[in-house]
Amino acid sequence: MPTLYMLIGIPGSGKSTWVDNAGFDVEDTVIISTDKFIETDAVLQGKTYSEVFDGSIKRATQMMNLALDMAVKDRMNIVWDQTNLTKKSRAGKLSKIPNTYHKVAVVFATPNDDELNRRLAGRPGKTIPSNIILAMKSQLQIPSEEEGFEDIINVG
Repeated sequence: MPTLYMLIGIPGSGKSTWVDNAGFDVEDTVIISTDKFIETDAVLQGKTYSEVFDGSIKRATQMMNLALDMAVKDRMNIVWDQTNLTKKSRAGKLSKIPNTYHKVAVVFATPNDDELNRRLAGRPGKTIPSNIILAMKSQLQIPSEEEGFEDIINVG
């Protein structure tokens, strides 16, 4: 049975770092993320993530959804690496995943402000305004099994 790992946490909480260190088998696992497509566009244009974000997000979302469709069709494991902060956002995404998948929520603790600022500052060219981060913190809803997750893993 393939598995969906839906990562849940604000920017800078460690989601992508966790994916990089988790040791997923690239032969049977697909990482779903708009960030990877935006980062590629930035490199191709010789610009930063923040500089290309507005012009790239629509295409990145389309490419991510195409990658998701292909992963489901091929019954691959999926790691959904986005913030996925609200029940509503997660419900829309979970509706795209067949019942044949084992669904796991991976929840990342929000670091204290000093640590969060250090992590966010360590991402040159990828700037998220502090008011957006504050809004994201307030939007975070902890997932539950009632949403459709069989397992919930807390990281950090």
